[in-house]
Amino acid sequence: MSAAGERPRSVLRLGDAVATGFTALAARKARSLLSITGIAIAVASLVCVTGLAASAQAALIDQLGRDGNLLTVAAGQTFSGNPTPLPPTAETMVRAIPPVTAVTAVGTVPDATVRRTDAIPALQTNGITVLAAEPSFGAVMSTPLVAGRALDRVAQAYPEVVLGFSAAQNLGIDRLDGGTAVTIDGASWPVVGILAPSTVAPEVDDAALVSFPVAVRLLHFDGTATRIYLRADPDQVAAVDAVLPFTVSPQQPEAVEVRRPSDILTARIAAKNAFVGLYVALAAVALLVGGLSIANVMIVAVVERRTEIGLRRALGARSRHIAQQFLTESALLALIGGLIGAGIGAAVTAAAATAQGEQVIVPLPSLAAALAAAVSVGLVAGVWPALRAARLPPAEALRAGE
Repeated sequence: MSAAGERPRSVLRLGDAVATGFTALAARKARSLLSITGIAIAVASLVCVTGLAASAQAALIDQLGRDGNLLTVAAGQTFSGNPTPLPPTAETMVRAIPPVTAVTAVGTVPDATVRRTDAIPALQTNGITVLAAEPSFGAVMSTPLVAGRALDRVAQAYPEVVLGFSAAQNLGIDRLDGGTAVTIDGASWPVVGILAPSTVAPEVDDAALVSFPVAVRLLHFDGTATRIYLRADPDQVAAVDAVLPFTVSPQQPEAVEVRRPSDILTARIAAKNAFVGLYVALAAVALLVGGLSIANVMIVAVVERRTEIGLRRALGARSRHIAQQFLTESALLALIGGLIGAGIGAAVTAAAATAQGEQVIVPLPSLAAALAAAVSVGLVAGVWPALRAARLPPAEALRAGE
């Protein structure tokens, strides 16, 4: 109990401040909704950017784990742009390297054209290359099929073709019905499979694959490989990369091109990281704009509620309690917007990742950071209105309501 004449101690509990804050926000529904919407959009953008980037990077890292030990070997090109053949002993020599675990080869069939029908002019090839492939191609490359099957034993004796993903799109083929066929050098070849997009072997996307024996018999192919794909012990990839040019062509190692498709995946991961930084910066700007909206709403609220402020001061509320109340309201605006934005961002991330066939990942640290950033912006936005309300003289505030 306070001593006689002593002013009663004024206390503002957090629960009371939150309840009063909700009541005040509900009284200004339209303005509160606009402020909440701005914060929600910014937070949803932050969550979407980090979530979609994490989902895409997880897929790339997973592929890097599968294809990080893949290497390709090719020679130079002729003046016409066609790849020159590798030495006849190239594939045998590559197989002899101890860390190499699997090898396959393809050969470019020169002057072979692929069209949907004979009615299409021979010059309209859509950039599709005919590649002769060995039976081990599918096992070594691990490229899945979106339709049909790979070249099997039947394809070693009969004309059958597997299309790369881009080649199938250019030909207008998106499904197989048993009668799907293309024209190669004037003859009809049944399409038995369509490959999925290949990140590690983009040259296959624009190719029509046939078997070596049939290409030799029907397309006047000389049977020489122009590109070798190999898998190596993951711990020895760099060592194999270093010796491949000298192994394939001891006389002219500089004419041999060795590529590590994993470098493409690494570059794509780095590029995604760069874009994530840009998009996060843009979302941060949107969050600052949302904070300005909250500050504007709270300043107007101070002007409108001067009578309330004066009455509370007259009843014993201290300046810090008035400031605490307005800070609580601005934080509530930001928190509600942040929670709504986080939910929207997570839902959009899940929908987009699922549509692209990727693993759905919404990083919890990013989610927590987005919410924390929203609340921090709300608190900062409420500082000036809170100070302005706290410094308002009680007598002047009461007179303003008369």
